[in-house]
Amino acid sequence: MLNIVLVEPEIPMNTGNIARTCAATRSRLHLVRPLGFDISDKAVKRAGLDYWHMVDLRVYDNLDDLFRQNQIDDLWLATTKAPQDYSKAQFGENSWLFFGKETAGLPQWFREAHADRCIRIPMRPDARSLNLANSVAVITYEALRQLAFPQLSGEGDMKGAFPPSREGTVANE
Repeated sequence: MLNIVLVEPEIPMNTGNIARTCAATRSRLHLVRPLGFDISDKAVKRAGLDYWHMVDLRVYDNLDDLFRQNQIDDLWLATTKAPQDYSKAQFGENSWLFFGKETAGLPQWFREAHADRCIRIPMRPDARSLNLANSVAVITYEALRQLAFPQLSGEGDMKGAFPPSREGTVANE
């Protein structure tokens, strides 16, 4: 199971989208306080997060608390400052993917302590970053692709529904 860690997330809609990604991919979601929003049952229901019951959620007081409660051997830190792009990472079945808060990213001391495990999503130099929820989705699905999408459906209901290729034909013949 992949572990998605959001360190001090600030925007509830991003975390809601990430929770949905975790629900759909059977990934565990770890939130590290302080949070910029309320995750009480009442707040979740008000936000219409009807898939929240599918999320394996853990909440921690800080990074020390997270590391104290879990054995984390295979971690990857997503940061725009990383020298290597995420496609070079070798993700494992129990990888921990760390993402920082929207306004500041991961703490510098944390990135420096794990510099060889920092990865980035390639983008044009004058773009600051992708949206947090998009970044989580990109890296999560790359990790799952490398693992052959364990316990996830690889086919939709439309299999075999497409007509033979029309390559080489002229439209309106």
